[in-house]
Amino acid sequence: MKQINDRISREKLEHYLALTNAAREKATPIYQPESKEGNMLSILLRMADDYANDAQYFMKNGDYIRAFGAINYAHAWIDAGVKLQLLDGHGDDELFTLP
Repeated sequence: MKQINDRISREKLEHYLALTNAAREKATPIYQPESKEGNMLSILLRMADDYANDAQYFMKNGDYIRAFGAINYAHAWIDAGVKLQLLDGHGDDELFTLP
């Protein structure tokens, strides 16, 4: 019988928070901020940052389920920026789904 893993430990949550933080730091903009693409990227990164902040808030309040969901959304926004070639993932296929 397969074991069900339905718990999120603080350690697992901290791992994903650190992973997303590393992705946010590594990915660099390809376009200038004032360009159309730069404006789109600004929206993506604002969403990523907002979700990362939400994850921190939920974690501090002991809501690990919502924190885990929020940090995964944050990482997805960053990953989308790399996939759409608005951000340079610098060839890191562990942090990003490369184009």
